[in-house]
Amino acid sequence: MGGQFGESRKAQRVLILKMVLDNGLLNVLTAYALHSGKPEEEKENFWNELFQLVSCIPQNEMVVLAGDMNGHVGSNSVSYDGMHGGYGFGDRNADGSRILEFADGLNLVICNTLFMKQESKLVTYVAGSAKSTVDYIMVRQGDKVKVRNVRVIPNEECVPKHKLLVMDMRFNTTKRRYKKFEPRVRVWKLRRNRLVKNIKALLETR
Repeated sequence: MGGQFGESRKAQRVLILKMVLDNGLLNVLTAYALHSGKPEEEKENFWNELFQLVSCIPQNEMVVLAGDMNGHVGSNSVSYDGMHGGYGFGDRNADGSRILEFADGLNLVICNTLFMKQESKLVTYVAGSAKSTVDYIMVRQGDKVKVRNVRVIPNEECVPKHKLLVMDMRFNTTKRRYKKFEPRVRVWKLRRNRLVKNIKALLETR
């Protein structure tokens, strides 16, 4: 798979990277949501701005949204079957419901919840005895089939207390098809046969 990196744009809590792939455009967004202690108005403003940003990306371009969303979507998909895959860790809280509502509004799926994993590969945040999943990766529903796996690397920290979360995707690359060359008329055989007939006719007249 070949690709080119486009210009990145950074906001206060969002970083965007546009990549040109062989078969289209991929928009990778990383976001850092406000934590639960922040005022509700500030959190609403963040999610509204992120919503507007993602909604402006054309539907024919791929979107991968990842980052610390500072919410718990929980281990079940109640009320959010399309956005939540049915697997996860812990209980849902208010900020987790906000994440799911955000995904619902943009037709996204939370990829962490698509695969059954043992706890060590679900938990993204560990602080002492406290464990939770607050880091998520989302894609558009139409691209869910490309997601092959999502897992936490238990022994790798990307930032203090946060475990490395990785996703495997498979992209359909466009291959050129070459048709086997088959001449419609085998001219060389016709010429050879005509030449042989002319020689025979010449010999017979002598």
